Amino acid sequence: MAMQDWLVTNEGHCLKLEVVAPAEKLSRPYRLYRFLTDLEDIVETVKDDHERLKLIFPLVRRLLNSSEWLQMNFLPPDPATGWSVLMLYDEPDFPITAQTVVWAPGSISPIHNHGTWGIVALLNGQEKNTLWQRYPTAELPDHIAEVGNIQLQPGDLIGFMPDAIHHVEAIGDDPTISFNLYGETNYPQRFEFDLTQSSAKNF
Repeated sequence: MAMQDWLVTNEGHCLKLEVVAPAEKLSRPYRLYRFLTDLEDIVETVKDDHERLKLIFPLVRRLLNSSEWLQMNFLPPDPATGWSVLMLYDEPDFPITAQTVVWAPGSISPIHNHGTWGIVALLNGQEKNTLWQRYPTAELPDHIAEVGNIQLQPGDLIGFMPDAIHHVEAIGDDPTISFNLYGETNYPQRFEFDLTQSSAKNF
């Protein structure tokens, strides 16, 4: 399976990164609790989000390669919304959230940022990410413009800096299934953007 790592900057530029797959062969499964412990060590010692993400990518690949249960642990998309979220880990006062997300074919998310770093690993289907950047004016402080797009295939990982703005679209005939990992998700700077009104509201 072909795989690629991508990193979206705060300005919406998509950088192609070298894929660093763990070389060692594990004698036992790399379980979620071990992954979270290794992740905590990075979060506590590395304060720069760009550097954090580059260190976290190999851990996510190790988890996906070792934990087949992730491939099967998801909810079918809600017919009303076209998507579903299954929370795998969310602990109060600990800035890590892990979940699986499913989008029905043709579903499109709102334009949004996350207000924190994040990594999405595509497990199934195809997903198009359209990337945006703020171009504020005195009259329209939340004006945005499209920067580009990237299409993800199974095995691809994409990381987002806190102010990266995007929306996702499930393309093809199959649902998209992804493993999503985020830092703190209760930040007040997480917004949904209205392109026609050039406005933003808390998301």
